Amino acid sequence: MPDHVGWRLWQASRAWQAEFAEAMRAAGHGWFSEGRAGLLGHIPRRGTRQAGLIDRTGVSKQAVQQLLDGLEAEGVIERASDPDDKRGKLVLYTPKGLAALDDGDRIKLDIETRYRDHLGEGTFEALMAALSGLAEPRAK
Repeated sequence: MPDHVGWRLWQASRAWQAEFAEAMRAAGHGWFSEGRAGLLGHIPRRGTRQAGLIDRTGVSKQAVQQLLDGLEAEGVIERASDPDDKRGKLVLYTPKGLAALDDGDRIKLDIETRYRDHLGEGTFEALMAALSGLAEPRAK
């Protein structure tokens, strides 16, 4: 396989995700998985409409439903009627879910500190700037 930027970005992303998931489980969130993290990243702390999750995640309605069912069974989220749409549901964090988000914020900062220590401040800041540049939409 040729060595290219996409491969290296994928490897770095996978390493970060695995480190984060392991730290979340070590912090007492045994229910946490990378699949569930992919969905949680689309749910703001104030909650969101369930239908919007399907659009934002790009996965099937059934997959979103299954992930939400599991998170609800674990006590991480709850679903409530949407007052603006009687057919719709709101997805809201429970106190357990909010505590997990707080732990996640702390863990992300811990990982970032280790990256800074490993790379050095200048290299880390250059990496952050480069990643920001790559994430910006480019004119065609």
